[in-house]
Amino acid sequence: MPNFPPEEFDTRRSRACAALRVADLDAIVLFAPESQYWLTGYDTFGFAMFQAMVLDADGGIDLLTRLPDLRQAQNTSILSTECIHVWPEVEGADPARDLAALLTRRGLAGRRIGVETRTAGLTHHAGQRLDAALPGLIEASDLIPALRRVKSPAELACIRRAASLSDAALDAALATTGPGAFEGEIHAAMQGAILSAGGEPAANETIIGSGANALLCRSFAGRRVLDDTDQLTLEWSGSWMRYHAAMMRTLVIGTPNAAQRRMHAAAVEALEACEAALVPGRPMADVFEAHARVFDAHGLHAARLQACGYHMGIAYAPIWVEFPMFHAGNPLLLEAGNAVFLHMILMDSASGLAVTLGHSLILGATGPERLSRHDTALIQL
Repeated sequence: MPNFPPEEFDTRRSRACAALRVADLDAIVLFAPESQYWLTGYDTFGFAMFQAMVLDADGGIDLLTRLPDLRQAQNTSILSTECIHVWPEVEGADPARDLAALLTRRGLAGRRIGVETRTAGLTHHAGQRLDAALPGLIEASDLIPALRRVKSPAELACIRRAASLSDAALDAALATTGPGAFEGEIHAAMQGAILSAGGEPAANETIIGSGANALLCRSFAGRRVLDDTDQLTLEWSGSWMRYHAAMMRTLVIGTPNAAQRRMHAAAVEALEACEAALVPGRPMADVFEAHARVFDAHGLHAARLQACGYHMGIAYAPIWVEFPMFHAGNPLLLEAGNAVFLHMILMDSASGLAVTLGHSLILGATGPERLSRHDTALIQL
């Protein structure tokens, strides 16, 4: 069964059809799993293989997929069986040609058809075959994401639930972190807190690194035992019905030194400055500039990054980012109903110290709402 009531999907379909008409498109071919889930509830990692969803301007929806996903679509989405089409897996098969045939049967051959290309759901190889089978498709990767940025009340409820799972994961980390703790056990406790409460694995791996690896912003293989004096950087997210609400912290094992305290104070100041800039109608660039201004004033330009967060929502592997990011010059205007993740990241290679601080927020009509019950104090264990 889909994770939302029929009227939620009816509203989403109506908004998508209206956007097609504004864009002067007769249909769109959706390859992003986030778009497919948002529109119909279809929930699968089958996007790793060729699959496409077609939405026409009158609201008709068809799915072309592999046989293993037939029942996946039947059980998770609003699609009726007659709208689920399986392409044959035989030597020499070309599902792009099957998609072209489906569009012809739907009376869409030769019409103005948009396509999503900026997604992990369409590899370059599959895109080349798509271009050969359906020349003239119109780039429309922004059409559905633009609709998804303003969340409905039902979606915001999912994001709040995801945030509560993120809080539970931090609770678990705090209970298991200390001198001699094994990173694998910390990670297991965090994931266990999320999964045992009904959440799903997040769209990208938890970032966990200590010692020199606390300065890494990506996951990697290999785990270590914490020293008596150490630092542990964590970035994670709860996921509820595929909606995410990320958090980030660097935990200090032992007594924090003066530099760590100074960096953390700057991170708190920068986070509060960013939150003050989270106002409907202001560009995303203003939030980044607030982050940069504070860190640079503290002499931390070399340690900060070139972005300080992004939107959050539905996400599938390999990444939970809902683009675009808060970076210099981003003109996208903030809107009430946006959900965002702000992360203040300082990675100082000269001193070997890391300080990170981040949480998710919902933007209301007058300003942001912090979703975490945890405060922003420096965590010492």
